[in-house]
Amino acid sequence: MTTIYFIRHAEPDYNNHDDFFRPLTDKGMKDRIKVTNYLLDKKIDVILSSPFIRAVDTVADFAKNVGLSIETVDDFRERKIDNVWIEDFNGFCKQQWSDFNYKLTDGESLNEVQIRNIRALEEVVDKYNGKNIVIGSHGTALSTIINYYDKSFDYDNFNAIRSVMPWVVKFEFEDKKCIFIEEIDME
Repeated sequence: MTTIYFIRHAEPDYNNHDDFFRPLTDKGMKDRIKVTNYLLDKKIDVILSSPFIRAVDTVADFAKNVGLSIETVDDFRERKIDNVWIEDFNGFCKQQWSDFNYKLTDGESLNEVQIRNIRALEEVVDKYNGKNIVIGSHGTALSTIINYYDKSFDYDNFNAIRSVMPWVVKFEFEDKKCIFIEEIDME
C-alpha cells in the first residue's frame, strides 16, 4: 500500500501577490510545527512539494527534523488564476466549480489543474509504490485531486476548507487505485 499525506500550506502572506514567491506569515511559520508533529511517527520515505515557496516552507521543518530532502514537482503547483490579482475571488471560485472548464484569459481551468495534478500523482504512485509520502500542496490543487476520486467533493467542500491552513489529507492507494481518503484534523 502507498500512503500519501497531502499538506496544504500554512497561512501565506497575501500582501505578496506573486504566487510563486508568496511566503508564509509568522503564524504560518509557527503552524508548520503542527505538520511536523503530526508526521513524525508516520515513517515517511519521501517528501515532495509544489515548487511554490509557501508549500515548500510548510514541509521544510519536517524535512529538517527527519533528515530528508524536498523534491519539488512543478505539476503539483497551484492553479494559475490570471496575470492580474482577482478582487472577487469568491465569485471566480464559484464560477470555476460550476464549470470545470471556466478560466480567465491567462489562467487555468479546474479541469486543467486536475489533469496536471492527477498525472503527477499517478507518476508518484508508480515511482514510490509501497512508500509513505508527503506532498506539499495548495487548497485548489488538492481539492481537484479529492474531486477526481470523490465527485461529491464540490464548491461547498472547497469553500469550507479555504481558511484551513495547514490542512492534511491522507490518501491510500493499492497499486494505482485510491482506496481511502481522510481529512486530518490538525487541532
